Amino acid sequence: MAFNDDEKPPASNAGNTKGLVTITEPKFSKDEAALSADEVTAVVELKATSSTAVREGLDLVAVLDVSGSMQGDKLQSMKMAMQFVIMKLTPVDRLSVVSFSGSATRHCPLRSVTQQAQADLKAIVDGLVANGGTNIKAGLDTALAIVAGRATTKARTPNVFLMSDGQQSDGDARQVDPGNVAVYTFGFGKDADHALLSDVARKSPGGTFNSVPDGGNVTAPFSQLLGGLLTIVAQDVQLTLTPKAEDPSAPDLDTMTVAPGTDYTQTTDGGTGVITIKFGTLFSGETRKVAINFKLLESTLTTPYDGLVAEAQHSYNVQGSPQGQTPQDVVIPRSPDAPGEEAVSVKARGVLAEMARRQHAGAIGEARQMADGKNLEEARYKLADAQNALEDIVLNDGEKLVGMLRAELQQLLDLMETQELYEAEGRPYALASETSHGRQRYAARGGDMDAVRLFATPRMDTYLEQAKKFEEDPTAPLPSADDDAKEEMAANPLAAISAPIAFYIKVAIQALQEIEKLVAPPTK
Repeated sequence: MAFNDDEKPPASNAGNTKGLVTITEPKFSKDEAALSADEVTAVVELKATSSTAVREGLDLVAVLDVSGSMQGDKLQSMKMAMQFVIMKLTPVDRLSVVSFSGSATRHCPLRSVTQQAQADLKAIVDGLVANGGTNIKAGLDTALAIVAGRATTKARTPNVFLMSDGQQSDGDARQVDPGNVAVYTFGFGKDADHALLSDVARKSPGGTFNSVPDGGNVTAPFSQLLGGLLTIVAQDVQLTLTPKAEDPSAPDLDTMTVAPGTDYTQTTDGGTGVITIKFGTLFSGETRKVAINFKLLESTLTTPYDGLVAEAQHSYNVQGSPQGQTPQDVVIPRSPDAPGEEAVSVKARGVLAEMARRQHAGAIGEARQMADGKNLEEARYKLADAQNALEDIVLNDGEKLVGMLRAELQQLLDLMETQELYEAEGRPYALASETSHGRQRYAARGGDMDAVRLFATPRMDTYLEQAKKFEEDPTAPLPSADDDAKEEMAANPLAAISAPIAFYIKVAIQALQEIEKLVAPPTK
């Protein structure tokens, strides 16, 4: 199966590519480490610009279940959601529609979504009929073949939407290798194979699993991922952590490891200890936090000093060009009078909150496994313990994060009232939560979408409101992604230039620091 008939789109939004993804100064779990052997956790954060003035063109393949179980309201709801998607896309974006039942059908190549293409694509979706089995693997294979056969790939990001409401009847979609293509899956209703769809999403770079309850609004979950995919500002985002020492004969670092809870491809060079984490794409306004555990050796010094332990460097690809960034030193202050574990500074609170969020996500995974084993009471105790743990989190920015974590736990507790309710709605809610936390990317959990907005971006918030209005009146005018971008730029005209300005200021500061080192008198 090979395709190479994708339409050639116009060039995607071009502009200054400097500073679209930045790295923050590392934050530590304690202000100072001891001179004796010690352990410190650091959080390094990558931030994508809030501007969408420069974005990658979207190549989206929508893989839609049209098996017999989709007949009636489900099919109509899916069609309405796809109408929303089609109306939001622009000529820079391309869409291909694949349906599957017992086998898969490609209804069109990747079409540049012009006004004429919108009409054609809407007709394709309107004409879908439900019958037959559920060959998810065939649908996914077809989608990936469409992506692999593209003639135009520069400054374009390939993604797959896969929606299903049933158990696979042929083949095994888990065996499909998505390569570098992000696959976002949607489990529709209690009979969907949520575990399978979660596994498929997690096997892809950056993909998430999303839950849509029976009778639910499909447009809203679709709108959230679309709000991200239409604001991709960087691809191939990666972070490299290299062990370093001011004096190689007396290093501060013993070992460096990435803390659990980062669900991205990571490798560690056994010889050099260099750690590489690959994040895939970043949406406008997204962040990626990496927690690193440092084990420090006993120092040979007796007075306070700044211990160099590593170098952090990030890179990304935008508009078809690689963007290498200046490395940043990871320096941990060390002192003979380092405060104890109970002394938590303002700076350290952010690190502790991030570690607590990861523990929270781990508790959800453990509770799901207990509930899957029919130990519902133990699962509820696990979630209750996680609720109690949130009481110890002290943040600088108020209760926003804690409030959403509490809401997430409470919704899941409510969905574990009975085993039947858990299997219908609780399991998919937990799976969506796990992929969302692991990927640090929004996922629709199936509960109150307004209550739990973890990792949602401003554009996703906008699209959620648009989706609600669209469900009420599909005939009302709907702004395109270009209209949304223009409105954002009008509201914040400096956003498009703030990233490159900040980049050049940072480069200038680093240059001055290097000059200062050269002219500074030698220390005795």
